[in-house]
Amino acid sequence: MDQPLQSPAQRAVEDAFHRMFELSRTEPAPDLAERLDRLSRLRAAVQDNESRFEAAISADFGHRSSIETAIAETLLVLGEIKHATKHLKKWMAPRRVATALQFMPARNRLIPQPLGVIGIIAPWNYPLQLTLAPAVGALAAGNRVMIKPSELVPRFSALLREVIAAKFDGTEMIVTAIDDDIAKSFASLPFDHLIFTGSTRIGRLVAEAAGRNLTPVTLELGGKSPVIIDPSADLDEAAARIAYGKLLNAGQTCIAPDYVLLPEAKVQAFAGKLDGQMRRMFGTDPDNTDYTSIVSDRHYSRLEALVADAAAKGAKILQAARPDDPAWKAKRKFPPTIVVGATPDMTIMQEEIFGPLLPIMGCKSASEPVSWINCHDRPLALYWFGKDEAARDEVLARTVSGGVTVNDCLFHFTQVNQPMGGIGASGTGAYHGEWGFNSLSKLKPVFYRSPFNRLADLYPPYGARIARLQKMLRFMS
Repeated sequence: MDQPLQSPAQRAVEDAFHRMFELSRTEPAPDLAERLDRLSRLRAAVQDNESRFEAAISADFGHRSSIETAIAETLLVLGEIKHATKHLKKWMAPRRVATALQFMPARNRLIPQPLGVIGIIAPWNYPLQLTLAPAVGALAAGNRVMIKPSELVPRFSALLREVIAAKFDGTEMIVTAIDDDIAKSFASLPFDHLIFTGSTRIGRLVAEAAGRNLTPVTLELGGKSPVIIDPSADLDEAAARIAYGKLLNAGQTCIAPDYVLLPEAKVQAFAGKLDGQMRRMFGTDPDNTDYTSIVSDRHYSRLEALVADAAAKGAKILQAARPDDPAWKAKRKFPPTIVVGATPDMTIMQEEIFGPLLPIMGCKSASEPVSWINCHDRPLALYWFGKDEAARDEVLARTVSGGVTVNDCLFHFTQVNQPMGGIGASGTGAYHGEWGFNSLSKLKPVFYRSPFNRLADLYPPYGARIARLQKMLRFMS
């Protein structure tokens, strides 16, 4: 670290880190029973406080649908814990690796070992799931964990700190306070691995701070995740599924559909169907408890500015209500908004939206969506709708993204057997299930020499036998 931590809060975090760090180097790696016990305690922490977490998150947002918290947060975390518990014994076992013929009868193994101390910088939009899902992988891999929650969800952060402190020793896992000075210094601690979920802009700063210690990072960022609607798609089906994917958590989702590309001739029809589905799902009443609030006044104002900019530049705006309606604004609920006829010069097409706004762009040719996507940063998610398998496979082959869901939105993220991670500006590294275990373990290669192997023939002094062995090795190479 370049400078010592100064404030009492920073000093407490630094002291906790050093205790963890020292124990990670001096104590044996936790065995299967100890890791299962930690996972069991984490499960209890979530299950025993489920209603308290829902209430705290809702209070932080202004209002958060309890159903959305259960489906998108609690159940996903519990599923991660169940999956890790079921497979942990297998994940921890030494792994057989083939040995080249010339070294037989020696053998190779990969032995998973804990990295040490894992830091997690958590976001505000799914504070429970995006904090504890990475922690599941870290604990399963035998690591110690430090979590820095978001300052935008203070009630949740305080509750998580209380709950984790009640279930875990301070050298196993802790949750820090959310003071500004901790936020600025946390990434500078010499963790053995650092996981950050948040914006691309902050991700760059986190990676820079971690890089000073050569700390490896997993960055779960965001960006503009596109939807391609192929000419073969069922527009009614696509409209319903895209509406749900966009409006879950009021669009405050890093893999939410960010804009739609479809044939020009179908733009108006699709926009009408999408508007109908949004109204059907969430109505036109700001008191609808199924619809989630925007997290802060600043975020609400930013969304208003995006809509105003698009309208001033010629877009047609479809809304269930005006965002400046006092009934909506007082509850910080931003009306579902469709921006028809979006163009590249609009701000809404230049930055991640992170709210319930969905721009629609018409395309003149079948190749235009792929060309557009490939001219911009590689997205965290991509969504394709249609029945033409050849067209689908062409898009999958010619675009690169963090993940893809075909004929729906978001659900690739929920697949515990698949990795979740971005590429380039949308992130680096991956977690979920065994992928998280592997990312947060050192898979140490070990070569076991056999007494019957002829490797000693390689030693000098060189003579006729080295020539024979060299000829044999050349033949086998």
